[in-house]
Amino acid sequence: MTSKNEKITMLHGAGGSVMHDFVKNYVVKYFGGLENIAEVPLEAMDDAAVVGDIVFKSDSHAVKPIFFPGGDIGRLSISGTVNDISCLGAKPYALACGLILEEGLPIADLERFLASMRQTCIEADVSIVTGDTKVVEKGALGGCVMNVSGLGRRTPALESNLEVVRRYRALSPRWTLDSNIIAGTKIILSGTIGDHGLAVLSAQQGLKFGSEIVSDVKPLNIMMQNLLGSVGGVVAMKDPTRGGLADALNEWAEKSKVGILIHEDKVPIRSDVQTACEMMGLDPLEVGNEGKIIIGVVPEKTQETLEFLKHTSEGKDAQIIGEATTQFRGVAMQTAVGGKRIIAKPVGDPVPRIC
Repeated sequence: MTSKNEKITMLHGAGGSVMHDFVKNYVVKYFGGLENIAEVPLEAMDDAAVVGDIVFKSDSHAVKPIFFPGGDIGRLSISGTVNDISCLGAKPYALACGLILEEGLPIADLERFLASMRQTCIEADVSIVTGDTKVVEKGALGGCVMNVSGLGRRTPALESNLEVVRRYRALSPRWTLDSNIIAGTKIILSGTIGDHGLAVLSAQQGLKFGSEIVSDVKPLNIMMQNLLGSVGGVVAMKDPTRGGLADALNEWAEKSKVGILIHEDKVPIRSDVQTACEMMGLDPLEVGNEGKIIIGVVPEKTQETLEFLKHTSEGKDAQIIGEATTQFRGVAMQTAVGGKRIIAKPVGDPVPRIC
């Protein structure tokens, strides 16, 4: 029962269990069931919805500060929306951008992140076709917040991928959904974790970690479409943003009703990010990323998928980190010293306003 005095906190938007419960208990409560036309509806709480064979996604960004090592709010907003659409196997092709600017924002800063958005659109082969602009009083936002919504369509690459999957296992969904994982599915991570969250934290706090940690923020859609069309066998894809790898894997386990076992020595983490996390008391598994993807693939295509990724700039550090199992529910890690530990769904990302 909700207390009359309960208020919104930063945790309600930080990924993890608090935000997921908030979305289920309030957003889905009031908006769920209003339509019967969605193939992948709001209630699925996937990375995007599917209506009439079109993938539809809306994503808002309130990163603080708006410029950080390796990126900015503009690059982040395009990449975030494009990557979420791509996680369902679709090709993003049209975006809408809503800008909410703070009074006093330097025009030079505006032009800087607009130019970054344009460059990211070119990289992702997408276009911004409509949008809106508002201005609010000075001191309300920290410069700017924005929403980028997008549309994606089915592609021959997705169809080819699903044909490959069905050679090895039954799969009724027509998209790469969180609920598609079954026992034996191999889990591949496209690269190092924690880079984005630590880069933003360093900008927020003015911290130096002995080396410059830069955000991994980038659009992954072209790599993902090429993987689907060239190799196939992918059943699920997810970008481990707020709440990091721990939250993303727990979503898969919960929605697919399986266990997932990962191996500590297979999870790629930069040494400086690991050191910085230890200094700050952070778990790198819970720190958000903006340029990485986890991929669930049929066992027969695991090595071919890994080799494909390693020949791309986006996936050169990819590793097979684990597999799904029926031996338990939830997520566990085989540690380097030989034991196992539970990887619980985090309460929320430990770094505020990272996206």
